Amino acid sequence: MSMSRTLLTLTTSLSVLAFASAAAAQDAPKKDEEITEVIVTGTAYGVSKDALMSNVDVLNRAAIDQKPAQGLGDMLATLPGVRSSAFAPGASRPVIRGLDGFRVLVLNNGMGAVDASAVSPDHATATDPMEAQRIEVLRGPSALIYGGNAIGGIVNIIDDRIPTTVAKDGVEGRFTAQASSVDNGKQLGLNAKVGQGPWVFAFDAVKRTSDDYETPVGPESRRLIDAEGEAPDTSDHQANSAVDLKTYGAGLSYIGDFGFVGFGVKQTDTLYGVPGHEHEGEDAEGPVTIGLKQTRYDVRSSFNVDVAGFNKLTADAGYTDYHHTEFEGDETGTQFFSTGHEVRVNLLRSKMGDVSGAVGFNLLSRDFEAVGAEAFVPSTTTDEAGVYAQYRLDKGGWGVEGGARFDRKEITAAGFSKDFDNISASLGGFYKPSDHAFFGLSLTRSERAPSDVELLADGPHAGTGAYEIGSRTLDSEVGYSLEATGHWLMDQHSAFTFDAHLYTSTFDGFIDLRPTGDEEDGLPVYRYVQTDAEFYGFELEGGVNLWSQGARVVRLDLAYDYVKGESDLGNIARISPSALTATVGYEGERWKTHIEVRHVQAADKDLAEFELPTDGYTTVNLFGSYWVNKNVSLFAELRNVTDEEVREHTSVQKDIMVGAARNLRAGLTYRF
Repeated sequence: MSMSRTLLTLTTSLSVLAFASAAAAQDAPKKDEEITEVIVTGTAYGVSKDALMSNVDVLNRAAIDQKPAQGLGDMLATLPGVRSSAFAPGASRPVIRGLDGFRVLVLNNGMGAVDASAVSPDHATATDPMEAQRIEVLRGPSALIYGGNAIGGIVNIIDDRIPTTVAKDGVEGRFTAQASSVDNGKQLGLNAKVGQGPWVFAFDAVKRTSDDYETPVGPESRRLIDAEGEAPDTSDHQANSAVDLKTYGAGLSYIGDFGFVGFGVKQTDTLYGVPGHEHEGEDAEGPVTIGLKQTRYDVRSSFNVDVAGFNKLTADAGYTDYHHTEFEGDETGTQFFSTGHEVRVNLLRSKMGDVSGAVGFNLLSRDFEAVGAEAFVPSTTTDEAGVYAQYRLDKGGWGVEGGARFDRKEITAAGFSKDFDNISASLGGFYKPSDHAFFGLSLTRSERAPSDVELLADGPHAGTGAYEIGSRTLDSEVGYSLEATGHWLMDQHSAFTFDAHLYTSTFDGFIDLRPTGDEEDGLPVYRYVQTDAEFYGFELEGGVNLWSQGARVVRLDLAYDYVKGESDLGNIARISPSALTATVGYEGERWKTHIEVRHVQAADKDLAEFELPTDGYTTVNLFGSYWVNKNVSLFAELRNVTDEEVREHTSVQKDIMVGAARNLRAGLTYRF
């Protein structure tokens, strides 16, 4: 293919020139891209990333621009402790420390997504990662202010659609473009901000298309073929994996010395294939595609105040109208509707001496309806209200942090109504023996009320290949988590970093979907039950400069994670296998390149009932980027160099869907 040859030439050229430039005399300066201290918004009042008592990763805009065009879960899947549900290129949610679905909260600027992505793994998130200015990933129940649905972790997608600052020089923004060979993929993105105040206008748009992607082997796994006694599938493409996405939005803010007030609107429209559904039984109607549409309206504001020891008031509100249709061939199948609104108000004490804090409340109401043959959940209304307080004392060498939250949740449906009152709390302390070392220990008690799906499901669910039955008697699950954190930060002498997180979580009344051994409508029956469960594991990251000269450096980074989950009823399904990632990279003033080797362990022990094992795999990726000038950068990547067979154990599709074959992609970023 001509595009493949072009991409290969560009990839090779960038990589060769990058390593050659390590021996060059001088690199020209590029526009400053990084900030020295990353503030994480999960605490409301903001804390440096390296001073948190939980594991947090932040992807800035520069990193997002150069990531492959993919869904949210797939983009984050290589972070330690994070995997993807990997249902399809158009649908992937994050899996954090072995937990997913209703236990991992996906936010947009700190507000709920109000989509249907947690209902089923074949439902996409309605926010594309390319919209983000930054993405923050918080593992474990570390963000108390967001309530029980954050019991497993949070992914906060932060954009600048509603401007919070004025535009530099009156106009600023960026344009991105990339193409990939394995799926004939193309992606364009544009965001811009205009105005130096008090009025500032912003707009953004993303367009992404891809065809069915090429595969190194047939879509069905060897284990499934052996179990079913069928002939191997020799196809070299993953059928029905194409994506056609577009999203666009705009916002207007009034910004002054008082703070800011702004309004924004966003439209998402995507059509994506759902691999594997056409193989499900004699009555299947052919390839299933999902057409997703969402309109979102948001108001954001921040005011500088002087009230009872607080110096800032934030008030945000949003309304979302979501609708997706599952097409069975040319016929309209099941439809899902979700509309809702949310309000969140915080009083903050930030950067005022030793004490930081936040008190606030949030209100949320959501109407959900499913119509069609696979409407396995009845129409429901969910109302939530929460109040919370969180404080931090930082004396420099040591400190403490704690908080509490009370939630009320009510779920109603025809002939059903149930209330849940939940209390969550956290307490932790840290010690900093030097500017480069940080040690923390935190204890969290989190309560999560069951979802409408877990309570009321009763019907065939093609997304999981099961007939699911809920239980109206479910109570809230209670999790107790203990996490130990250690950071060793880079300094100018050793250029060495190390980060360690050890955790254990014990759940009373853990809500699990377990097989009954029965069959209904040709599908195995699974029922939501409560049991006690335990998760434990760790994430380790370290790096060292192998060589440096001026602004140029060659660096080795390593990351390893491990998680184990088990309950009184047996092992938990789809627990993330351990992964080890090694990256050797060179970075100069213009050039940046690396080679990444990632090994994911086989999942062939401690499996859940009826769960097939998954082979391990090792992938190799090559990446290079070059700053043409302070505004324009080019990048290219060769992914899965060895054409490895990749199956993600965290995916319910892993035995009928294989990862993409060797892929050449290239792109550019233009900042203005």
